[in-house]
Amino acid sequence: MKQILFAFAALIILAACGNKQTAAPETESAEVTDEVVTNDTISQEMKESNMKEVQAYLKECGAFFIATADGDQPHVRAFGVSEIIDGRLYIMTGKVKDVYKQMAKNGKFEICALKKSGSEWMRVTGTLVNDETLSVKEEFLNRNEGLKSMYKADDDNMAVLYMTNVTARFCSFAGPERKVNF
Repeated sequence: MKQILFAFAALIILAACGNKQTAAPETESAEVTDEVVTNDTISQEMKESNMKEVQAYLKECGAFFIATADGDQPHVRAFGVSEIIDGRLYIMTGKVKDVYKQMAKNGKFEICALKKSGSEWMRVTGTLVNDETLSVKEEFLNRNEGLKSMYKADDDNMAVLYMTNVTARFCSFAGPERKVNF
């Protein structure tokens, strides 16, 4: 755990010292260059592929860290679950938690997920939107049985939030940064 926290701190320091971007080599993958790319300019198929890639990365990492803001004070917390349901990538939390209150006030977020190797990470930015759809909450709980002891789909506490206007940056000490959008 100390190694993960040390690596996470190192990433934050590197980001603060300068974010020199290197253009990724051209391939036929779902990558996006530094050109201005909006969700309107990529196909639905590409968006879905990018979303699946981001979610697979989050699951591979296990825990990921989400940053929110409370006024001018940033806060970072560990999360561990994400699900694609009805074509949207969701996370969940409790409405009684400060993190939810911050997300409700300002939906902008950043996630950092670090692979166990410590040399590859993904940064995800976008906006979170609360979804009160009961069937989505039920599906999220069905896929994450361990949460059923803490949440009920029809309680007034469970919050599922989906990501919009997402840019994911795949980074490595060994290679160039690659971006995808959805």
